[in-house]
Amino acid sequence: MIKELQSESVDYLFQSILTLKDVGECHTFFEDICTVNEILSLAQRLEVAKMLVDKKTYIDIAEKTGASTATISRVNRSLAYGNGGYDIVFGRVNKEKND
Repeated sequence: MIKELQSESVDYLFQSILTLKDVGECHTFFEDICTVNEILSLAQRLEVAKMLVDKKTYIDIAEKTGASTATISRVNRSLAYGNGGYDIVFGRVNKEKND
């Protein structure tokens, strides 16, 4: 875990997110706490990660998402050497789709 993220305020943020019950509540909360660009950047990174997992090329990803090659590379490093957060989310989303 990144040392700078170990704080009561970050824990409170994550605990707050975990209380949200549906996509509508997420929209409401994130629109209050983030700028539009911050939300769009997070969504773009998640889409980039999904496309990388699906073995899409950097060119295809850049064209579809508008992400820079630097962003795609950063996300790719997180997939390869990160904490497995993307894998957790993708596994659970896929499980929910199949249930």
